[in-house]
Amino acid sequence: MTGPEIRASFLKFFVDRGHTMVPSSSLVPHNDPTLLFTNAGMNQFKDCFLGAEKREYVRACSSQKCVRAGGKHNDLENVGRTARHHTFFEMLGNFSFGDYFKQEAIGFAWEFLTKEMGLDTERLYVSVYTTDDEAADIWNKQEGVPREKIFRFEEDNFWSMGDTGPCGPCSEIFYDNGPEVGCDSPDCTVGCDCDRYMEIWNNVFMQYDRQPDGELVPLPKPAVDTGMGLERITTVMQGVQSNYDTDLLRAIISHIEQLSGKSYGDIDENDVSMRVMADHSRATAYLIADGVLPSNEGRGYVLRRIMRRAMRHAKMLGFEDPVLFKIAPFVLEYMAQAFPEEAKRGDFVAKVVQNEEERFIQTLGNGLRILQDEIAKLAEQQQKTIPGETVFKLYDTYGFPVDLTADIVEKDGYILDEAGFEACMDAQRKKARAHWKGSGEEAVSAIYKKLLEQGISSSFSGYQSLEDKSEVLSLLRAGELITEAACGETVEVICASTPCYGESGGQIGDTGSMRSDEASLRIIETRKPLPELLVHSCEVVTGAIKTGARVEIQVDAARRLQIVRNHTATHLLQAALQQVLGEHIKQAGSLVTPERLRFDFTHFSPLTSQELLQIEELVNAEIRRNSRVSSREMAAEAAKEAGAMALFGEKYGDLVRVVEIGDFSMELCGGTHARAAGDIGLFRILSEGGIAAGVRRIEALTGDTALEQVHQQQQTLSQLGQILKTDPANLEQRLHKLLDNQRQLEKELEQFQAKANADLGGDLMSQVQEIDGVKLLAVRVDGSDGKQLRELSDQLKDKLLSGVMVLTGACADKVPLLVVVTKDLTGQLSAGKLIKPLAEIIGGRGGGRPDMAQAGGKEAGQIDKLLAAVPEQLRALLN
Repeated sequence: MTGPEIRASFLKFFVDRGHTMVPSSSLVPHNDPTLLFTNAGMNQFKDCFLGAEKREYVRACSSQKCVRAGGKHNDLENVGRTARHHTFFEMLGNFSFGDYFKQEAIGFAWEFLTKEMGLDTERLYVSVYTTDDEAADIWNKQEGVPREKIFRFEEDNFWSMGDTGPCGPCSEIFYDNGPEVGCDSPDCTVGCDCDRYMEIWNNVFMQYDRQPDGELVPLPKPAVDTGMGLERITTVMQGVQSNYDTDLLRAIISHIEQLSGKSYGDIDENDVSMRVMADHSRATAYLIADGVLPSNEGRGYVLRRIMRRAMRHAKMLGFEDPVLFKIAPFVLEYMAQAFPEEAKRGDFVAKVVQNEEERFIQTLGNGLRILQDEIAKLAEQQQKTIPGETVFKLYDTYGFPVDLTADIVEKDGYILDEAGFEACMDAQRKKARAHWKGSGEEAVSAIYKKLLEQGISSSFSGYQSLEDKSEVLSLLRAGELITEAACGETVEVICASTPCYGESGGQIGDTGSMRSDEASLRIIETRKPLPELLVHSCEVVTGAIKTGARVEIQVDAARRLQIVRNHTATHLLQAALQQVLGEHIKQAGSLVTPERLRFDFTHFSPLTSQELLQIEELVNAEIRRNSRVSSREMAAEAAKEAGAMALFGEKYGDLVRVVEIGDFSMELCGGTHARAAGDIGLFRILSEGGIAAGVRRIEALTGDTALEQVHQQQQTLSQLGQILKTDPANLEQRLHKLLDNQRQLEKELEQFQAKANADLGGDLMSQVQEIDGVKLLAVRVDGSDGKQLRELSDQLKDKLLSGVMVLTGACADKVPLLVVVTKDLTGQLSAGKLIKPLAEIIGGRGGGRPDMAQAGGKEAGQIDKLLAAVPEQLRALLN
């Protein structure tokens, strides 16, 4: 069976047994601040296991994209060197949310493996948790597995998703690959670290919710989470020993063979590089397709590390030019049957990868230069150990794997300070943990989930009206339920319905007022912690508000108008960006406030002034057309097929809201909008810039604030015209003339300074002294900056021929310092060493090469002290 056939067979098996087939979720987890990436099939069902989310089904099955890259689950450096390690893999799973439990789960697993897949029961073994007699009995009595083939383990047979969350005992199924792949130990059995007994299926019996303090709280209903790695079961079905020899990865390796002109299986190190490239290309392709972009923090940092490791192995394989950008879209196309949506993003993925590869080629060169400089310093000091800080800098900043650095320096007899490197890594891990914000979304407070379980929910009426009458269902203060809040208190109010929009989708929440017979409240903000719950943060202005009170809610209409103008403008902006720049433009984030709009999008170069002008004109033309803004609910798939734009990796329900602006824009969106494009009035771009690799940001204004900005610019131009004594229309010409005059004056000043330095050089040579046989010129030259000191040193060097120069002086509020050692003396002296103690005297720091070093300070009053210290410092270095 092929890998795709095994996947299809698994899903059909469980659909035939009452399970709903659920598509793979994004690799970017939603509503879970504990996770970097989706790393198991159950991630998208976490709230179902906790009882916080109810779905239309109680049985599900899926084939989930997963990424594990680092930590206890995966050592990145092992990927490509072993048969099983991966960054990207697929997890087949079947799930029960309070429906069936151990008996049925074990039965399904055994039936699928022995009947559907036809595996020999003699080669299958199972394990259970140490004290799980129930599971052991089911295996023995129900499925006929002999007691001697049922193993009991503690640590390996208790599964949890992380430090907190759903967990419970588990039961694993192992396949015996045969003694020929074992460790040859007479004690080899299930649980051995060798590859003979390979785990292929894990049944997790979810019984507990682990709290932050470690307490195991029983779940409302016991549940089942199973997982079977598609790559592993495929090795069994195809009779191979390595995941990389299955059709799931061998096709990608074959593609790499074609691109490289080298054969897999010829040279071990080439094989490792091909495996790394194949695995990492899968992770790269699907992370980018799900909206992750390479950067220096969070998910983007992990992606960058994966990509750069693959790029380094491409170089080791002989590729000098970018190549991964040709492999990643091949991966998406090859796996399109399983993940069709991602396959549509192949062009975009290729552009992101190519851009990152081109950047890495540059940083690789920079890193090699740093390493060469470090080796030169060590040679000067007669040392043979590369400092851990340097190894870490190369790893962290330039993407050098540690083994790469070791390989480069080994031939010259150098070793790495591995302990120092590990200390830097530990410090970075602590820093990363301190800054990690998980999914980028706040964790939903348990109280909101509890309210939902109790049947408390809110409906949004603000599409049709800015006013509504409703009932107060719940009051919260500091996360605790209360029944009444008095004047002056700040309280959260949940009503049956509300016209106030809860902050979500980049649109800020509404403000307004709320009034009952006994109280009046000011709505400070409105949030949407769960799709079915809208929460007003309110200040009680008069009286007291009580649970059950009837209230009138009113949105701040003027503020809402500004928000809808900006939100509708973001839709026009995205459509205009796609027309001007191309279909690869995708939304990467947004913020819609009353004051302005911010739109982040995928693109790889700064926009030209002409492109920005064209985009602004397109949006304003659509505003003048005054097309009607309409919305309707549609089936999600139908909306996407109709061309509606969706956010990367966003989780949509079966039914979605589609917002259309004439024939110009069509997007999936739950936000509030203008009635017609003309309501926006005017659109003005404020700024455009990069915020991450491959991500640009535009900030813009609409309506009255855009008009006010136009007036401010006109006023500024008028004032500049008055200052420069010309009309605003002639400002550019006038400024060019002034700049030309300034450049001419600067040129004349440089010529004058050069002549003055030449005259000065002759006078300064009379101050040359000799220290232990070395000529020294240490002088004060006020009014010269660093550049001018360097020019003067060039003239003096021609006259000095051999010796040391120390030049300094006051220049404005700075004290530049230059130390020069002629080439014939660099074997005895280093300018970089001489300058350090001198720079400290003037309150500065500096460094440089053995022949020239520079520094800067601010304490001009210490210049004479510095010059007086030079002979002593020079003598110390010479001796």
